[in-house]
Amino acid sequence: MNKAEKGKFVKVHYTGKYENGEVFDSSSGCEPLEVQLGCGQVIPGFEKALEGMQPNEKKSFTLEPSQAYGERNDDLEQSFQRSDFPDDFSPEVGQVLVLQTPEQGQFPATVKALQGDSVVLDLNHPLAGKSITFDVEVTEVNDQPTAASACGCGCSCS
Repeated sequence: MNKAEKGKFVKVHYTGKYENGEVFDSSSGCEPLEVQLGCGQVIPGFEKALEGMQPNEKKSFTLEPSQAYGERNDDLEQSFQRSDFPDDFSPEVGQVLVLQTPEQGQFPATVKALQGDSVVLDLNHPLAGKSITFDVEVTEVNDQPTAASACGCGCSCS
């Protein structure tokens, strides 16, 4: 039987939960996620947990921050002028924005505080510093990507 290993394309259904059991993300009702192992397309602990799994195999695992989205870094809270944002932007505390830079591509930022003409953004990933649990089921393991989701990472992981 085909096992998930570096270079293979693995299709997986998943549900991600906080420590209290609240679901923060799931593929339920959607197509399974397809990743090429070894490319770094998902967080390190998630990829490692898939290694060795076979189609129809299920597993639950908990990841510490170091294997997920990292520890929180208070230095990543930064203040920006409201004039740095579009005129029609009405920030609200807790709002998650998607920022883009040439170096990092897209990444989430959370509005932490509003202080006069400043907006304080938390540039940590919203799941940084959290232990998270995943329930997964591998649906397929292939040598090539499916036509619907060809690997676009440009890597040479095989």
